[in-house]
Amino acid sequence: MKVVKRPKHIPQRTCVGCHTVLPKRSLTRLVHRPEGVQIDPTGKLAGRGAYLHNRRSCWARALKGPLAHALKTNLKPAEIEHLREFSLTLPEETEEADAG
Repeated sequence: MKVVKRPKHIPQRTCVGCHTVLPKRSLTRLVHRPEGVQIDPTGKLAGRGAYLHNRRSCWARALKGPLAHALKTNLKPAEIEHLREFSLTLPEETEEADAG
């Protein structure tokens, strides 16, 4: 009798900015904590989380409202500015360049 190995389960998450479903590890987690909203590089901090691509366009779209909705909070101006500054370190959109 042959034993069939089941493939390892890979958790999937949806990007708040573009609604694309991807493996959890390929997205950046943001978490709402009592101290405020922060980036969670480990993906293990306690608190309500939301996920974003590492692309400026997704971050820009998410900061217009979907991120606050996903985290069930109102983002403070200082938090928005901190997240916007972080997003400037991310790569620009590359899909159009790859298509051509």
